[in-house]
Amino acid sequence: MGAKDASVLVKPQSGVDFGVVALGRQVMVLSTDPFYIARELGIKKAAWFAVHILASDVAVSGIRPRYLAVDLNLPPEMTEEELVLMWDVVHSECKKLGIAVVTGHTARYAGCNYPFVGGATMFGVGERKKLIIPQSRVGDAIIVSKGPAIETTGLMAAYFPSFLKGKYGERILREAQDVYYQMSTVKDALAAASVGGVTAMHDATEGGVFGGLYEMAQHSNVGMRIYQDDIILQRAVEKTCACFGIDPYISISEGTLLATAGQKKARGVIGALKEEGIPASIVGEVVSKKEGLFVFIKGKKKRLEHPKVDPFWIKFEEYLKK
Repeated sequence: MGAKDASVLVKPQSGVDFGVVALGRQVMVLSTDPFYIARELGIKKAAWFAVHILASDVAVSGIRPRYLAVDLNLPPEMTEEELVLMWDVVHSECKKLGIAVVTGHTARYAGCNYPFVGGATMFGVGERKKLIIPQSRVGDAIIVSKGPAIETTGLMAAYFPSFLKGKYGERILREAQDVYYQMSTVKDALAAASVGGVTAMHDATEGGVFGGLYEMAQHSNVGMRIYQDDIILQRAVEKTCACFGIDPYISISEGTLLATAGQKKARGVIGALKEEGIPASIVGEVVSKKEGLFVFIKGKKKRLEHPKVDPFWIKFEEYLKK
């Protein structure tokens, strides 16, 4: 797309969260997203999420996010106090992650509305040898951190707490609301990459765990055997998805790291994640494309297709009306 340039190592493509430009022995990794501030969540929580969405897509390259450029096209009704609060969180989260804000633009415009209050690009710069260009290989182990429907749980519990509390009580509601701060793969990806042997990483967003694994397989031109029973399913996730009638395995899951790694390194990746307090498991293996893409559920074999329509959005709209 655009002008041809040999320095572009990774171009826009399905199943890959970032682009890469060669800088001699180093590389620059970039990812761009809307700057997403859902006012209903509260400005602090929304700003935390906005930073981590961007940082996560760079981190899955194996390169640490380092620079941020932000364009804020703010709704006229956003108050000065809300702007200051939002920016304080952006500043503090970037500082924690080692990210410098280097440029941007800020103004209020008629016609701009929440939650899309602008756009931003996150950059990472690091040694070329540390870059993980996604290419799953036959024989690799498939790894999933945290389990499915992390974003689904965090958002449904934040937006519709009365439904969840009414069905399961205060304790489950609090557990589900705490899942919100799992919606980042920065720690997951950098911990996994530190072990070596990782061949691909992807953040399970639209389409969830199964949608993300399907995209990884298609991109790498391989098949997969996935064992659903081996995927961690957090209690709060299970309860939340049951409450709202959502299939957790195909529902949006920002914060869930999907990775493939050589068999000799896979256990080490699991160990590195657990050292960071991140639950993870080996859930299958990469096979040749001719062997197909299948998920095994309680011993039964099912061909895996991309879900195409994420059930989260359907239920989210339904419960907004309620």
